[in-house]
Amino acid sequence: MMGNAVRQRSLHEGLITALSIGGFFIILGIVFGFTPVISQSASTFFSDLTTVAFPFGSPGSTVSLFAPAHPADHQSFFTAVMNFLLGVGILQIVILALRLVVHSRIRRIAQSVADLIFWVGAAVLTNVFLIAGTQSGWFQFWASLIVLIGVSFVAQFFVYLVKRN
Repeated sequence: MMGNAVRQRSLHEGLITALSIGGFFIILGIVFGFTPVISQSASTFFSDLTTVAFPFGSPGSTVSLFAPAHPADHQSFFTAVMNFLLGVGILQIVILALRLVVHSRIRRIAQSVADLIFWVGAAVLTNVFLIAGTQSGWFQFWASLIVLIGVSFVAQFFVYLVKRN
């Protein structure tokens, strides 16, 4: 009896993993399909990367960081990135719902919550900071992304904490 339940859970987890991997490639294909100039936009973006002096530490001190020289010129690339992130975020909502329906292990549910927060949050940050097309927006995006990684870890911890009680 117990072996059947384990086999059933394993089958469900395998199907969810297949959906996750397949969904990722479908989203990638959709973004490339609906953004016909994505290859050219990506090439232009990466060729525009340069080092920029960024204020750091004591007054007058700077550090050189990579940033696009002309961030406003890359709107189509940033929009494609945002669409990809949003698509993966929506996929994470579906995966989390499926994990809850099939009563996945708490470790997998917690990871799905963290993934959902990261992908949707990254899409929002892209919309807010990168599409603004400014140098300061570029650096704010990366700083906010680091904070978002921390938030997703904290959310994962809280899922474990709620399950424990």
